Amino acid sequence: MEEPAGGANGAAEVVEEVAPEVDEEPPRSATAKQEEAKAALGAEGSRPFTMRELLVEMKEDGEVAAGSGGGGGGVKSAFGERNEIGPADADGSSYSQESMQQFSSHHDIAMDLINSVTGVDDEGRSRQRILSFAAKRYISAIERNHDDPDAYYNWALVLQESADNVDQNSSSSKDALLEEACKKYAEATRLCPTLYDAYYNWAIAIADRAKMRGRTKEAEELWKQAILNYEKAVQLNWNSPQALNNWGLGLQELSAIVPAREKQTIIKTAISKFRAAIQLQFDFHRAIYNLGTVLVCFLTFITHLTIIYCSVCAYAVLTWLQ
Repeated sequence: MEEPAGGANGAAEVVEEVAPEVDEEPPRSATAKQEEAKAALGAEGSRPFTMRELLVEMKEDGEVAAGSGGGGGGVKSAFGERNEIGPADADGSSYSQESMQQFSSHHDIAMDLINSVTGVDDEGRSRQRILSFAAKRYISAIERNHDDPDAYYNWALVLQESADNVDQNSSSSKDALLEEACKKYAEATRLCPTLYDAYYNWAIAIADRAKMRGRTKEAEELWKQAILNYEKAVQLNWNSPQALNNWGLGLQELSAIVPAREKQTIIKTAISKFRAAIQLQFDFHRAIYNLGTVLVCFLTFITHLTIIYCSVCAYAVLTWLQ
């Protein structure tokens, strides 16, 4: 369940709305549901890599490494076997020495952020140690092959999961981790523009940043970015009720921020996304609930517009009669 973004006051509108509680699909990195994963890839029949699997794999690898004293090893592709791009040579590399220095600086910042997360309990601390170990693995993989989209994608998952592990009072640290995760998703999709899961989780990370900013102009821009990424995810995989549901939620949140003249169109679009999600999965209870809440918002908005219109007409008539 999700509260209205930040609970802050919205911009001047025709009616002051209190956005109803809506139920948002959690990040794929937190679900690992077999049926949802199967639906997400449709006919291909393979299940997307999840953070839960990542944590299990990293924990097992960590135990093996501790027992053997071995080094980091390679990175497992999140999307199955793919033709190796291989490290770029001196002539064909897209990474100059200056780029490498920037990369080193960026991964130092990301690792510092990950290492700053301690977890709120024993389980959280244990989880964070695994995430820190995983991050080092993916950094090593990228240093060996700068054009590996899987490594960037998995690194982004680690950063996003670390953000979920941050204490609730440390909003700045959470936001910084999500921002770094977004950068890694951007790089993963640049290298491989067809990574559905990268766009999906990238949109969730942006949406989480938007929620932290309430109903502000900055939040509005972030919601628009999240919506674009959900749209891209659906373009890559039309058979994804989760992406459609979250797309609808992003539009619903945006409708609470934008001026009144834009609100009706955005709400209608959100309604269409929830309906599309339900058509794909008729027992998708979250989407059904969210459709109900957005319809209530729409009817309330139309009712208030009607009242205001009638009031203006009545005032005009009374003025004319005088």
